[in-house]
Amino acid sequence: MRKLLAAPVLSLGFRPFFLMGATFAALSVAIWALWLYGRLPGAQPVGGMLAWHRHEMPFGFAVAIIGGFLLTAVPNWTGRPALKGWPLIGLVLVWVLARLAWWMPIPPALLLLSQLPFLPLLAIALGRDLIAAGKRDNYPILLMVMLLAGCQAMTLWGMSVDDAGLQRRGVLAALWLVGAMMSVIGGRVIPFFIQRGLNRPAQPAISPWPTRFLLLSSLLVALTFALGLHDVPRLWLAALFVLMGALHLLRLWRWHDRGMWRVPLLWSLYLSYVWLVVAVFAMALWHVGLMPQQSLATHSLAVGGVGGLILAMIARVSLGHTGRPLQPSKAIVLGFALVLVAGLSRVLLVPFSGLGLGLSALLWCMAFGLFLLRYTGILFKPRV
Repeated sequence: MRKLLAAPVLSLGFRPFFLMGATFAALSVAIWALWLYGRLPGAQPVGGMLAWHRHEMPFGFAVAIIGGFLLTAVPNWTGRPALKGWPLIGLVLVWVLARLAWWMPIPPALLLLSQLPFLPLLAIALGRDLIAAGKRDNYPILLMVMLLAGCQAMTLWGMSVDDAGLQRRGVLAALWLVGAMMSVIGGRVIPFFIQRGLNRPAQPAISPWPTRFLLLSSLLVALTFALGLHDVPRLWLAALFVLMGALHLLRLWRWHDRGMWRVPLLWSLYLSYVWLVVAVFAMALWHVGLMPQQSLATHSLAVGGVGGLILAMIARVSLGHTGRPLQPSKAIVLGFALVLVAGLSRVLLVPFSGLGLGLSALLWCMAFGLFLLRYTGILFKPRV
């Protein structure tokens, strides 16, 4: 038992959660695609395959990576000990059991109860350290984790009363909350990584108001999805999305450095953030009647944005926090490209061909499979 508790994979939260999140990303999308193409007959998860896919991508895959990242970052921000040993094992088991519960012959009520504890427990673990250290600048991150828990409760309530619309609203609100996290965390780490990676001088301080507006507007967008305000086009929401998109473009312009295109760990982060901008402007186009399917904006954010940023972040964090050089292998660089092309396939090909979805799923699974191939050993081994 002591050997288990001392295992490197349990020394910091990013190790187990990056491994499990990447594994689940590949498996869950493969299962979803096989089912869509009629290649997966037999048992389905409790509540049906669509309800499972809707719930598990934000509340299974994304929150695992978010949890692993924050359980590693918050100790750095606060100087307090990181979660490890039995508390970390317990949190890992809560996440694993919630994923398995969908495929067990259990009453629906028990399934729903199994899904709820992870995010509140994560919020408690993070909040304890942030509040004790007085890190008020990081309270918005804690707020978004708590709001994600609320979105999950809404989604599960929609399942319990067989209300597909309520499920959809909860899932979309959660997805745009994850987009808000991309904005907040990406706004901190991407320019810092570019500066450090290219040995550039620190940029002069700028007004905090654009960043604050992006945070508040991102939270407002998530609220409007939760309230069902995107069921019909609304010009005021189009204007909000255009303003958000302009501020995101301003960020990208400020961050840009020609040298970053030679560094895969930098261009992968940058291009993933571009997908967030694409999703924001796509929503603006839908609200003025120029985008035929709102799902194209949704999957721009989900596949290219969230998927791309997650893969780029976990690749860099895994190298940096295990003491290894920030030089990814050719395989993972290929993975960066594959997940970005998966986004293009999902958005540009699907409206014209049913094969687009299968290609997108295949590229996604290959990208996260390459991460597992190259990083499983790293995450299990001690820090260099």
